[in-house]
Amino acid sequence: MPVIDALDFQQILLHPTEAYEEGVRFFRGVGLMNQTLRQLAKDLKDRQIDYAVIGGVALNQHGYRRFTEDIDLLLTQGGLLRFTAELTGRGYRPAFEGAVRKFRATAENIPIEILITGDFPGDGKPKSVSFPNPLENAIEIDGIKTIILPKLVELKLASGLTGAGRRRDLADVQELIRTLKLDAQFAEKLDVSV
Repeated sequence: MPVIDALDFQQILLHPTEAYEEGVRFFRGVGLMNQTLRQLAKDLKDRQIDYAVIGGVALNQHGYRRFTEDIDLLLTQGGLLRFTAELTGRGYRPAFEGAVRKFRATAENIPIEILITGDFPGDGKPKSVSFPNPLENAIEIDGIKTIILPKLVELKLASGLTGAGRRRDLADVQELIRTLKLDAQFAEKLDVSV
């Protein structure tokens, strides 16, 4: 049996038994991802940097349980500059040399990808759905600022419809609809393009 650093998330994911056990801890709210997410939320709150989690973490926050291997974080351009200046070397590091939007939580080695207000999901090309301002489009769920459900669905649909290799985003929306029993009225809250 290989020796695994219990705090290195990436190493845990390489071993099926340990990855499964970490997944169970994640769904119980006590995994490395959960700990990192709470610390990240605290660090952003302490520095008054507006944010919203999106992606797999937001799916879980809204009630659709799915394992995720990273934290997708929505910031403004100014928020990214402050994150880089104030948190690099203080629990977070660039994922690789020259990385601007990809970080890792230093202690647990969990990836953090930053998406910027005004950018476009999926293929990155201009469209009527873009990443919104987190200040205006987040709700707090269990102490974590989370993208509101209609925006999450819009972003997932726009990404899945235009991004090569992003079909999972469409499946995520199907599961949100099934799990949360979203109806046609909910669709009226979405951008008509999706």
